[in-house]
Amino acid sequence: MKKTKWLAVVLASAMLITAAGCGTNANQANNAAGAAGKEIVLAYSDGGQTMDPAEANDLTSDTLVVAAYDQLITYGVKNVNGADIANTEELKPMLAKEWKVSDDQKTYTFTLQDNAKFQSGNPVNAQAVVWSLDHVKNSKSGSFLYGMAEIESCTAKDDKTVEIKLSQPNHNFLQIIAMYNFSIIDPAAVKDKGADYLKNNAAGSGPYKVEKWDPATEAVFTANPNYWQGAAKISKVTTKFIKEPSNRVTLLDKGDADMAIEIPTQNVADLKKNANLIVRSDASNRILYLAFNTKVKPFDNPKVRQAISYAIPYDKLVHDVMYDQAKQMKSAVASNTPGFTDAGFVYKYDLDKAKQLLKEAGYENGFSFDFTLGSGFQDWQDDAVLIQAELAKIGVKMNIQNMARAQFLEAQKTHNLTAYISKWTSFVNDPGYHLGFLLYSKGSSNYGNYQNAQVDKLWEQANVEPDQAKRNELYKQAQQIITTDAPWVYLYEYNRVVGMSKNLKGYIFYPDEIIRFYSLSK
Repeated sequence: MKKTKWLAVVLASAMLITAAGCGTNANQANNAAGAAGKEIVLAYSDGGQTMDPAEANDLTSDTLVVAAYDQLITYGVKNVNGADIANTEELKPMLAKEWKVSDDQKTYTFTLQDNAKFQSGNPVNAQAVVWSLDHVKNSKSGSFLYGMAEIESCTAKDDKTVEIKLSQPNHNFLQIIAMYNFSIIDPAAVKDKGADYLKNNAAGSGPYKVEKWDPATEAVFTANPNYWQGAAKISKVTTKFIKEPSNRVTLLDKGDADMAIEIPTQNVADLKKNANLIVRSDASNRILYLAFNTKVKPFDNPKVRQAISYAIPYDKLVHDVMYDQAKQMKSAVASNTPGFTDAGFVYKYDLDKAKQLLKEAGYENGFSFDFTLGSGFQDWQDDAVLIQAELAKIGVKMNIQNMARAQFLEAQKTHNLTAYISKWTSFVNDPGYHLGFLLYSKGSSNYGNYQNAQVDKLWEQANVEPDQAKRNELYKQAQQIITTDAPWVYLYEYNRVVGMSKNLKGYIFYPDEIIRFYSLSK
């Protein structure tokens, strides 16, 4: 196999420059000493569902996994306007110290770190990587990602060498396997216990051990003193699960929590007045949209969908509901995604235009439809009420049907909801990943049944196009078609708001919004 790309980095220098929380072995003793007695408390909203990397798909579960596990590779970090954020276009060594790619871009050969060990003390070897990828392949949640990565086979060539073959070239492959779902698991730790063992137990090589996890109250993490990259600077992390947002804000404001997430936007201004706090508000790729079932009348008619898009009070949503901790969404992908374009976006608040389009669609006298509102998010409720009032002005009656969050998520999967609000965060910051889930006709999260043969063709062409400029051009064409088709009303892109003590250092914003404890210090 001829080598076209060789990403080899000496371990010490690689880990030194990896600001995503990677230290060097030379500092292990110093880090361990520095961690003594350093404890922090974080306020989270939800207790999570699982510790299984392949099945985790909520923020708290994801956090448990990232604390306890490592992946083959990780993301770089860049500083933007004084704030550290993940650079998802730059991939760094983690459990794999180097890798090479074949000329046809279908075979990846990874060489593992010499000294990496699981928390059990077992060495991280090629057999563990093969076992871990098979676990993803056979999982309920992560299996779609395995397929999206185009993985055909994974083979241990020797104890420290893994060969992964793809069925076809895939420009997102490395970014996908950097995700927490592809964490490397210690197979010896789960042997004879079955995969269910992983739901409530960690078997990773990560910087923290999960000492306690009670989804109703808290999770407690303690630093792994033998972590192969050096012990973390914080010896103990306690995450308190507090559903009521105002209580999280109070804990942070009084100094009883070192960090709080999911802060209500209306509290941001007041928290910024507290001299002991820092409030980070980062533009994220988390989006909110109103989706239509394009197979159900009247939303099978694009003019009806376009009409609704002209009846949305966009400014009120951003300013009055989100207190400017969001920006108007103008494409199916977030504006900070490479390959983004707002070409074709023509929608603004214009009730006359909305009425005209309804008349052209044969609904001059309006219509009535059922709108499903999932619980759990105040902004969704506020948005729904505002939108309902505006639609009434063009003769459209929106019947809001409230549904508990868990039921809503299951109802989405039936593909039978007429209309609903939903949010999405693409962990891989790439339009192919994003559109492949949500708007490609075969996408696993295309719950509105959107189908456009031209969009599918463009996505499929881009998926195997090695040249990024050409690939982005194909994605831009797809975005413009989707915008015109209007299967969604684009609402807004969220800011990720995190409040923290001024004494807490090392916070890095990642597109997946997971907090990496390893980079934190106090």
